[in-house]
Amino acid sequence: MEPCEALMIGGSAGSLEVLIKILPGLDPALAFPIIIVLHRKSGKDSILTHILASKTQLNVKELEEKEKIIPGTLYIAPPDYHVLIENDRTFSLDASEKVNFSRPSIDVAFESAAEVYGENLVCLLLSGANSDGTAGLQKVKEYGGKALIQNPSSAVVSYMPEYALEHVTIDAVLDTGEMPNYINNLGK
Repeated sequence: MEPCEALMIGGSAGSLEVLIKILPGLDPALAFPIIIVLHRKSGKDSILTHILASKTQLNVKELEEKEKIIPGTLYIAPPDYHVLIENDRTFSLDASEKVNFSRPSIDVAFESAAEVYGENLVCLLLSGANSDGTAGLQKVKEYGGKALIQNPSSAVVSYMPEYALEHVTIDAVLDTGEMPNYINNLGK
């Protein structure tokens, strides 16, 4: 298995509950960053960062323009911006049109990361109510990366992972309880 250089997690309705359950089980010494792209309402609301930071020993922060991506850090996409990964492993924020009614769009983030990390990228799609993430997972697979989804039967809103399962060759379908161990073993 290729070493994991980055894990991206995308989700919408129902995915915060999953993150709250899996973060306490993550190894604080992960050798890769975790980049979380959630559909969220606009506003200067840092409560999501605080909630997630209280559940893990990883460094948790809202990502910023031109910020260098560092292993062992959990980055959260800010509201109202698409997240792009640059070739020099920094973030770029983009305020262009919404994709799949969302900004940040999971597709935009996954596709951008696939081009940079290739076979060393792992993307996990969680609960949600639209098809955002599926095109991104297709691009991840094209570049040799791994596509993971939450088990639709355990998702609060199953549409997003179910749609991906129907349209992409998925590497693993994970129940919430399986996610921490799977993530901790990536690239080992």
